[in-house]
Amino acid sequence: MALPWRHCWRWATGSTRTNLLETICSFNGSSATSLLRGTGTATGSGNEGLSSRTVHATSLGNSILTRHKSKLLYPTPKPCYCKRIHSDAKLKDPFTLAQKDLNHLYDDIKKELFVSKSELKSICDYYFDGKGKAFRPMIVVLMARACNSHSNRDGDLLPGQRSIAMISEMIHTASLVHDDVIDGSDKRRGKTTINEVWGERKAILAGDFILSAASMALARIGNNTVVSVLSQVTEDLVRGEFMQLGSKENEKERFKHYLDKTFKKTASLIANSCKAVSILVNSDPEVHEIAFQYGRNVGIAFQLVDDVLDFTACASQLGKPSATDLKLGLATGPVLFACQQFPELHGMIMRRFSSSGDVARAWQYVQESEGVDQTNYLAQHYCQEAIRQISLLRPSLERDALIRLTQMVLTRDKGHRTKNVIDVGGFSMPVLQEPPPPSPVSESTPIFSSKRFKMACQ
Repeated sequence: MALPWRHCWRWATGSTRTNLLETICSFNGSSATSLLRGTGTATGSGNEGLSSRTVHATSLGNSILTRHKSKLLYPTPKPCYCKRIHSDAKLKDPFTLAQKDLNHLYDDIKKELFVSKSELKSICDYYFDGKGKAFRPMIVVLMARACNSHSNRDGDLLPGQRSIAMISEMIHTASLVHDDVIDGSDKRRGKTTINEVWGERKAILAGDFILSAASMALARIGNNTVVSVLSQVTEDLVRGEFMQLGSKENEKERFKHYLDKTFKKTASLIANSCKAVSILVNSDPEVHEIAFQYGRNVGIAFQLVDDVLDFTACASQLGKPSATDLKLGLATGPVLFACQQFPELHGMIMRRFSSSGDVARAWQYVQESEGVDQTNYLAQHYCQEAIRQISLLRPSLERDALIRLTQMVLTRDKGHRTKNVIDVGGFSMPVLQEPPPPSPVSESTPIFSSKRFKMACQ
C-alpha cells in the first residue's frame, strides 16, 4: 500500500546543514531555507515573448506554496518521509522507463529527413544511427508523462509531445554538426565527424537541413505558443556560440558570462522542450515554470559535469579527445575556480591559452586546485534545485524517474569522486564531499562575492 506522499525539504540526513544550497548560501550569509521558501531571488533565462526574463523565487515560491485552493500544486511542505520508500519507488532507470516511447525515435527522424539526393541523406542520417544516448528526448518524454499524470490524464503521450521529443534530438544534433565545423573537431560520439568525412561546406548545409526539417515538424504541431517557446532555442544556440567566442576581463563578469553561455548552448534546449510538452497538456503557467526550471537546472548541471569530465575522463569515455576545451581556448568551470588559487591563469584565459605551454600549465593548475571539486559541488546544487522543482508535481513513476535522473547526471563519469550515498525517498543519491574554499572567503572573493553568488546559484 502506498504511503502518503510528502515533500522532502531535507536531503542530507545527519548533515550539519539543511542541504547543499544551505552550504553554498552560507558563503554569502544567506539562508537556503529562506531561499527555498521564497525569500530570495534568482535570475532565470527563460522566454516570455522570446526575451530574457528574471524569475523571482519570491513570487514563484510564495505563489506555489500559498495556493491553498489549487487542485494542481501541493500548497505547503509536510513532514519528511525520506527513510520510507513509496510503493512505486523501486524504479527502472529513466532510460528503461522511456524506452517504449523512444523505440522509433530515429526511424521517425529519418522519415522527417527523407530526401532523394543520396549523399545528403547519408550525411543527415550519419548521427541518427541509434547509438546516441537520446538524453534530451528521454527527459522530454518523462516530463511529458509526468505532466500528463499531474493533470489527471492518462500517462500516454500526445502526438505533439512525441514530436517535441523528436524535434529536441534533431535540434541538438544539428547544433553538434555546426559546432564540429566551428571547432574543427574530428571525433564525435566515437566516430569521425561529418566535417572530416564530407567537408565543412556539406556539413554546414546538412546541419541547416536538419534544422529546417525540425522547424517544419514544429510547425505541424499547430500550437503557436509551443512554436514560440522552441524558436527561442535556436536563438539561444546562436547567441551562446557567439558568447563562447569571447571572454570577460573582469573575473566576476567572467563567471556570469560562463553560466549564461552554458544555459544558452546546453540548458535552453532541455528547459524549453520540457516547457513545451507541459503547455500542450496544462494551461497553468506555474506548471510550465516547474517544467522549465527542472530542465534548466538539469541542463546546466549536465554541462558542468561535462566540463569536469574534460579534465578527469579519458578520451574513450567522452567519445572525443580530452582537454578539448583548453585546446579550443575555452575557460570552463574548473579553470575559473582554479584561477582563484592560481592568478597566473588570468592572463592565459584572456589570451585563450594561445601561447606555447599554456594548455599544459593550465591543466596542471586545475589538477592542483579545488576547481574540479568546486564545479562538481555547483553541479550538485543545480541538481538539488531540479529535484525541488519537479517534486512540486504529483507523484508518478516518471516524476520519480526525473528525480533519479539527477543522480545519473552527477555520476555519469562512472563513479569519479563520488564519496558516499544517501537514501532520498527510496533513491540512492550521491553526496560529494564539501570541498574547502580555495582561498579565505570574504566579500571580495570573486566566486563567493554577493553579486556573483546570486548569479552562480540562480
